Order: sequence, then C-alpha cells, then structure tokens
Amino acid sequence: MWKAQLVKFVHVLSLWLFWPGVALIVWGELTPHPPSLGGLFFWDKAEHFTAYFGLASMATMMLGLRPRLVPAIVGVILLGGALEIAQAYTGRDAELLDFVANTIEALAGTLVAASFLLLLRGRALVGRPVTD
Repeated sequence: MWKAQLVKFVHVLSLWLFWPGVALIVWGELTPHPPSLGGLFFWDKAEHFTAYFGLASMATMMLGLRPRLVPAIVGVILLGGALEIAQAYTGRDAELLDFVANTIEALAGTLVAASFLLLLRGRALVGRPVTD
C-alpha cells in the first residue's frame, strides 16, 4: 500500500516540477553569465548531471515504463543539444562534451527512475537464481 502511495506522490511531484525545471535549465544555459551556486558544484559537468538526470528521471516518473517514454527521453537529449548550440549565440561556449554529458546523464536518470519504479512495483531487476 505504501509503495503505491509513494509512486503516486513522486508521479505528482514530477508533474509539478518538470516544466519549471525545463524553464530553469533553459534560462541557466542561455544566460550569458549564469549565477554561481556558491561552490555547491565543483565541476560544471556536475551541474549538467543534476539538470539532465533530474529532467529524465522526472519524465520517467511521469510517464512510467511505457513506449511513449522513449520519445520523451530523446526530447530531453535533443533539448540538451539544442541548448548547447544556442549557447554559441549568447556569448557562451557550445561544447560537444557538455552534450555528451547531458546525454549520459539523461540516460542515467531514466535508468535510475525506471529501477525505482520496478522495485516499488515488486518486479525483479534480474532473474531469480535457479536452484536444483
């Protein structure tokens, strides 16, 4: 019972936070001089990790493990690529490694959220060992 309530809570929370998260990421990536987070992130790839891991995991929690999840995650990845290209026109550097990092982090967020859903639904992530 509590597992279903937790999944529903995270689903609703993801619904409410996804689009504000997209807006915050777009603003942060296109701002010529984004604000510093006070040393919270020691490496710029950590900021990318937080952003795209978060978007992909929220998309996974919203849509569940359905075929329509694939185009959503592809959309998150394409957003990262488009924002990297757009940075070249805002006084920032467009970096291929940032796009690669965004892609890896989106896939990692999807994998973690999907594992979370499977575990809470009582499905095994790996097959049970065969005993004689």
